Amino acid sequence: MTALTRLHDRTLGVLARVLEGWFLPTAARFAFAAVLLMYFWKAAVTKLGDGVFGFLAPNGNAYYQVFPKATEAAGFDPAGLSTFHWLVVTAGTMAEFVLPALIILGLLTRLAALGMIGFVIVQSYVDVNGHGISGADLGGWFDASSGSLVMDQRLMWGLLFMVLVVQGAGPISLDRLFTRAGAKA
Repeated sequence: MTALTRLHDRTLGVLARVLEGWFLPTAARFAFAAVLLMYFWKAAVTKLGDGVFGFLAPNGNAYYQVFPKATEAAGFDPAGLSTFHWLVVTAGTMAEFVLPALIILGLLTRLAALGMIGFVIVQSYVDVNGHGISGADLGGWFDASSGSLVMDQRLMWGLLFMVLVVQGAGPISLDRLFTRAGAKA
């Protein structure tokens, strides 16, 4: 058994050394681009108001997505909501565009991934407490199902973002390019 353990450690140790520092952050950014980028951007587009500056005048749908109970209480009229509501909805809409773009570019990646973790926590809170997601859609950990929309999926998203927070963007990134340029200066 000791020989088998040593063979295991040597073989996988070589693999770990070859992949160290580049594979996980690159794979995490690829997975984000392949699975979540368009999800967040499409969600952001549904919140835009009219015109070039539509992000500063989010539509009624934006308010309902973020503050469903308050929007309903205001008769689905954003004018009946406060400046606080406008600030949160506008910041959230911009975050859905900016944070994913930063992750894709590999620019300020750790900060962007940390921001995405916060965004997903707020999103999950609103889904459960504002939109009433429960049951199979809410799901639970350590059960036989692995496809719930909140508990299962968002835990996996969080893990992906944590890889980027801890390891950064990897070698194919603006973070790395700027770090190297700064070191030469």
